[in-house]
Amino acid sequence: MLYFAIIEVEDYLYATSQLAQTTLRSILGQSQLDDLLSKRDEINSQLQKVIDEQTEPWGVKVANVEVKNVDLPQEMQRALAKQAEAERERRAKVINAKGEFEAAEKLGQAADTIGQHPPALQLRFLQTILDISTDRNTTTFFPLPMELFEGFYKQRKPENNSHDD
Repeated sequence: MLYFAIIEVEDYLYATSQLAQTTLRSILGQSQLDDLLSKRDEINSQLQKVIDEQTEPWGVKVANVEVKNVDLPQEMQRALAKQAEAERERRAKVINAKGEFEAAEKLGQAADTIGQHPPALQLRFLQTILDISTDRNTTTFFPLPMELFEGFYKQRKPENNSHDD
């Protein structure tokens, strides 16, 4: 078999190396970066098949090809880092929006409950005073009955100020 290699190509080791590099660039250039990580076995098989087919006339049998490491140019690394950062920010915003939505739903439910049970508002107020008073501050509270403020809460009908021209 070595006889064929010498006749077909002068330096079969160098020629095989050059062919492998060219094929590697070609196949990796057609692949997505995610595929390089997740489909490495498929890419290795594809590389071996292509290189073996092209070196067979030289009498060279390629038994194994394996992509071990892929070095990316700095600008590609920066672009990928920006993309990953943007994806993390997007996920954080979605999670934050879901949290805001759930909080708004819970506040709506709490408002409905307080609306159905007016004493619940007084209890909530007292709980808030308790929470604030444990913060080691000098705030003084003067609790007043909520009934004193009922006049402020009642809705007044707007006066009809229609002008006849």
